[in-house]
Amino acid sequence: MTVTDRYDVSDLIEAQYQPGSRGRVLKNLRGITSKRIMDEVEAREQKRALQDVFSLYSAHHRFKAADICLMHKMWLAGIYQWAGQYRRVNLTKGTFPFAAAELIPNLMAEFERKSMRQFTPCLFKKQSAVVHALAVVHTELVLIHPFREGNGRVARMLAIVMATQVGLPPLDFGDLKGDKKQNYFRAVQAGMDYNYGPLEEIFTGVIKRTLRGG
Repeated sequence: MTVTDRYDVSDLIEAQYQPGSRGRVLKNLRGITSKRIMDEVEAREQKRALQDVFSLYSAHHRFKAADICLMHKMWLAGIYQWAGQYRRVNLTKGTFPFAAAELIPNLMAEFERKSMRQFTPCLFKKQSAVVHALAVVHTELVLIHPFREGNGRVARMLAIVMATQVGLPPLDFGDLKGDKKQNYFRAVQAGMDYNYGPLEEIFTGVIKRTLRGG
């Protein structure tokens, strides 16, 4: 992920890298300089936070933007100072730009009014409707990319909780590797044109994998 700002953002802690990490690990509260170790720590903390999230939200909860911030903070507060806060730097992945930082508060408010109000709580009777809800919410959240780090993973956390609202077991995203991960990125980008079909296919596969136990 690349920071792309026309203005000097070097004084923002979210734009800084941990000294000694060779620009591979963001400045963090634990002084971690190894990307491998950071990946392990973030994964462990995400697993812990997900259990806390399960106990916090009921099957009938309608999610709001504040809930997304809280989930992010529950996960990363012990690692990054800016956990749970909207990013203040612009980000791109390759040549693909995510929403400009100054637009994020309004975009998240709109996301709450539209997608989250329409699709949560996720209590749809047909699996196709559940898949559509997951795809729309996931796509719109990832395209906004509200945080400096962890956007895809917090979006997957939300999808897992939404799926449990309708009685599905915790979704297993473990198969999204290699070419499948690239297909996932392309599916999210297709959502720029409100084309949610590619991500619906991916969520259909994730649900099938989950129900058969891997």
